[in-house]
Amino acid sequence: MFQIGKTIVSEEIIEKDFLCNLSACKGACCIDGEAGAPLSKEETKILQDIYPKVKPFLRKESIKAIEEQGVFITTEFGDLETPLIDGADCAYVIFDKKGTALCAIEEAYNQGEVTWKKPVSCHLYPIRVQEYSEFSAVNYEKWSICDDACTLGKELQVPVYKFVKEALIRKFGEDWYAELEKVAITYK
Repeated sequence: MFQIGKTIVSEEIIEKDFLCNLSACKGACCIDGEAGAPLSKEETKILQDIYPKVKPFLRKESIKAIEEQGVFITTEFGDLETPLIDGADCAYVIFDKKGTALCAIEEAYNQGEVTWKKPVSCHLYPIRVQEYSEFSAVNYEKWSICDDACTLGKELQVPVYKFVKEALIRKFGEDWYAELEKVAITYK
């Protein structure tokens, strides 16, 4: 572990390689698991604002889940998350013609309908950020459904932190990322 500003960062984001391989996993991270995508309070407000523009991109079952549960949910532990469809798929998941899970929010973004790409927790994956009162913990999350992404990342020599560069800058800023790159250079 090392520290950058008010973050404690796992060395695994420098050590491990990762490059999403959607053709292999079909976006399983958006349809597997038992919880929705973690959200910040600010992101819940954004979701409420953009939902009317995202709604035309959603599946019928997505719209039903969101209209029953809300554009976000609060868990029994007080965490904010995207709702799920029948306890499985994220309610914002859509599928392309090949059956690959995609994000309806990101599709609306790509088509210029909204200016928000998607929840930062999704954008950062496989990095997970845990917020504490005095600092944020930045960790690599290993999940077997991403084994193909690890293999491809290793083959093409793409460390996790480079794969999620845009998301890390979005979350922590350019200066923070520049510090991370300095650590990565001296780490090797």
